[in-house]
This record gives sequence, C-alpha cells and structure tokens, in this order.
Amino acid sequence: MPTPSLADLPIRGLTPRDLAACTDLSENVGWPREEHKWGLLLAAGRGYGIDYPDGGLVSACVVTSYGPRERPDLAAIGMVLVARRHARQGVGRRLMRHVVAEQGTTPLTLHATPYGRPLYEELGFKTTGRAEMVRGHFTPGGPEPEATTRRATAEDLPAILRLDQEVFGTDRTHMITRLPAFADQLRVAEEDGQITGYAAAWPNIDNHVVGPLIAQDTETAKALIASLAAHTSQALRTDIDVRHEELLAWVKAHGLASAGFNAVMTYGIPDLPGDWTRRFAPLTVAAG
Repeated sequence: MPTPSLADLPIRGLTPRDLAACTDLSENVGWPREEHKWGLLLAAGRGYGIDYPDGGLVSACVVTSYGPRERPDLAAIGMVLVARRHARQGVGRRLMRHVVAEQGTTPLTLHATPYGRPLYEELGFKTTGRAEMVRGHFTPGGPEPEATTRRATAEDLPAILRLDQEVFGTDRTHMITRLPAFADQLRVAEEDGQITGYAAAWPNIDNHVVGPLIAQDTETAKALIASLAAHTSQALRTDIDVRHEELLAWVKAHGLASAGFNAVMTYGIPDLPGDWTRRFAPLTVAAG
C-alpha cells in the first residue's frame, strides 16, 4: 500500500503510555530524553501527537491547562517537537494550528526557542517577555540571604497553593500537588509564621531544575535557591525572568552561567496573569 502523506496522518491524544515514544522523539531531535519531565506533563496535561504508520512519533506537544476544568484561565504549550527527517515540512505548523483551535478562547502561553519563534509569530503569538536559562554548580559565599527557609511539610500545602494562585494568577492545584512526589526537594520561606515563598528542585538527567520559584522579594528568592543548593551535589538549572536582574547577577556570581534565552509568548492576552515581581522561575518552561 502507498505511504500516506504527512498531511493525511491523523492527530491523536497522547497519554502516559506514550512516554517511551515521546522520549524517543526528544532524542531524535537532539534533546535529552527527560523521562521524568515527560511523565509529569503527560499525566497533568494533554498530549497531542502524529504517528508514523509503522510506529513512532512524527511530532508531539503537550498542553497544560490551569483554572476551572470546564473553562481554563490559561493553557501552556510545551515540548513542540518534529522528527528531524520531517523538519520544515509543515508538520509542526499543522500540529500547532490544531492545538490552538482545540483550545478555543482559552488564552495561551509558551516559551519559544529562537528556532521555533517564527512559527509561533506566524500563528499569532506575541512576545511579552524573556527568560534566561542559567546552570552550573552553585558556589556558596558572601553575605547570607536574609530570609528563613525550611523543608516543606504536608501541612504547608494549603498555604503554598494560596500563594501560588495569587502569584501565578490562576489555580494550578493539579500541578503543585504533584510536587512532593515529583521533586527531590520542596522548601518554603517563612516570616512571622507566614509562608512568603516556595521553591522546588526536581531531577532532570544530570542536574536539578529549580522551579517553581515564587518569593515575596529577591532576598527570599536567593535564600530559597541557596537552601536548595545546600542539599544537592548536582548542578542547578533554572529559567529566570530577565526582569529579575539582581537575582540573575547573584546566581552568576555564585557559579551559574547563562545557557541561552527563550521568548515568553502569549496568544489571546497581552501579558501573563498574576504578579511577575514575585514569579521568578517556572516549574518548567514546558508548563509555565
């Protein structure tokens, strides 16, 4: 039988059972396999994929929605991948058009690499910010940040959820409640018995990703990063909103180096909801 054209291959939903196919596709395009992150995204979000007739994925992405299930306030698109042999053949454009249409009137956001940004601009996404990826082994030194941190407990979860919704701008309980199992560390900052920030460090290949990072001010963000670093021997990686210039300068002075930039883009809204002054880094750029 003749091989179907790319335009005729159906788009289907992905589930956690597609984890191996998604990580194979990541490896195909030169990205790390990232099984741990893919597992979270496929469990908490909705995946979309196009299959080869003989097995494996031609293309894939994941959408993570926030707010009411029936009418989400925001959806983040991530892990938009196309197999190398079909790059620049319209596959990614077709998948993205389908995904955007499926979301209806829900506002959208994504972090775009320089490679993917032209496609998203063509689809109507606007650049509203930038995030800088930094990574490296954290080196202690200098004045200690003036904020108290400790390991989070189960009793802290309601306060973390309230703070997260206030800062992020919509409810993402279904993601945040997964952090205790997903992350190797979950820590909070506290002042006068009130939680003023929280951060997680989760395992990804050969490093720990710091995210989310939410804090009342830069000193609190510094304290959370320093406390996470003190409890791991692995390199740290995080994506910091470039408007947080003081924090970026501080992490670079403590051993982390710039590893690139992503454009923060939105569709259907002029900017992200919430309070950017307290939102320092996302859980992952794939999910906002």
